[in-house]
Amino acid sequence: MMKNNFISVGKILNFHGVKGEAKLGYSKNREQFLSELKYVYVQYGDEYKQLEVVNLRFTPKCAIIKFKGIDTLNDILEYKNKLLFVEESTAREFLEEDEFLIDELVGLDVYDGDNKVGAVVGVSNNGASDLLSVKTPGGNVSLVPFVKAIVLSVDIENRKIQINNIEGLLS
Repeated sequence: MMKNNFISVGKILNFHGVKGEAKLGYSKNREQFLSELKYVYVQYGDEYKQLEVVNLRFTPKCAIIKFKGIDTLNDILEYKNKLLFVEESTAREFLEEDEFLIDELVGLDVYDGDNKVGAVVGVSNNGASDLLSVKTPGGNVSLVPFVKAIVLSVDIENRKIQINNIEGLLS
């Protein structure tokens, strides 16, 4: 059987009330995606345990999530600080045409024209846009905004990202 790849979609921050609800931390602008999830997974060692989502609502700071069969404070406490995952195929269904999974971008070579100028070593978000952490051949890591004006193309198959290396972008 093919091993499923799992993608993290949030983290159980703490319990909420005494009826088994939890506070869920998640990336900005993912409310629509999260609200359509029926199942999520929690990792225990090499195993992923499926949890059925019965209710999800959003507060200004986090989401409040409720799982089937988790009805008390004690039930939810074992999940505190656990990451929640979905199967990669589920995550892909919600990607926009020009969106990628972080795992796909890390390790890709970065080119300015025909010149290799670095490789992606991480992806972060500053609230306004995603940022590629690009390590240059000199060993420096520069943050490259993942915006159309700078990131010209992403070729997952050939493991290449084409950028417009504007002055001062890569140090």
